[in-house]
Amino acid sequence: MPVVGEKAPDFELLNQDGKRVRLSDYRGKKLILFAFPQAFTLGCNNQACGFRDNLPQISARNAVVLGVSPDKPETLNRWKAEKGLQYDLLSDPDHAVLDSWNAWGKSLLGIINIPRTNRSFWVLDEHGVVLDAQLGVSPGESVTRALKAVGG
Repeated sequence: MPVVGEKAPDFELLNQDGKRVRLSDYRGKKLILFAFPQAFTLGCNNQACGFRDNLPQISARNAVVLGVSPDKPETLNRWKAEKGLQYDLLSDPDHAVLDSWNAWGKSLLGIINIPRTNRSFWVLDEHGVVLDAQLGVSPGESVTRALKAVGG
């Protein structure tokens, strides 16, 4: 997992439109990358819409937002349209990126291990260096903390 002070490794995933997106495409801007378990679920709606609602503040700080989940591009496309999200959602169906960033494999209630995305976020500076990294955060907390990390 990329840690605070280190440069995040580049990756390439398909977005909701089936277009290839690289992390390095966003060099020159701060970046909030958030991981979410599944589109169309209550917590994920709250997290994604929280970033949507704070996008003017985020943009004012030369920052952009990307979401990543194991959902397929078609699902992400429908969710993006339904929720009016104005940023790209990235599909990681084999959870290779989520796993390498330690955001895959959460335990449900500490009792049963159910493979799934661990709600998380990372804030990168204009050079791709990690400014903040939080694993296992609540939907609202991820928005509040990420906004603070980009200077909000």
